[in-house]
Amino acid sequence: QVQLVESGGGLVQAGDSLRLSCTASGRTFSNLIMGWFRQAPGKEREFVAAIGRNTNNLHYKDPGRFTISRDNAKNTVYLQINTLKPEDTAVYYCAANRSPNWTRLRVSTIQEYDYWGQGTQVTVSS
Repeated sequence: QVQLVESGGGLVQAGDSLRLSCTASGRTFSNLIMGWFRQAPGKEREFVAAIGRNTNNLHYKDPGRFTISRDNAKNTVYLQINTLKPEDTAVYYCAANRSPNWTRLRVSTIQEYDYWGQGTQVTVSS
């Protein structure tokens, strides 16, 4: 089992930056593929970013404003979001994938993830 706890969300203004954190416990963190997803009100959950065991493996839905990173010594994955927009308003979820197989399709697919955090709310005002 893996427990994931997100933090770092809040109410920000458009143009601000934010860094979300997700700390894992219960399994060797470095063996996990980690992903960030988000769900806006009335919309389906969508992929944002993923990082592999090898940190050279990165995948983004929209490269540019988002940066995913991990610190295996702290069992933590981060999501940096720059130039926030009102349409970034959502609950952001961290997820963990036990599979060793990295493909862009797999890591962007909700069903491929085995563990999920409870989410952290990000609200961007205009």
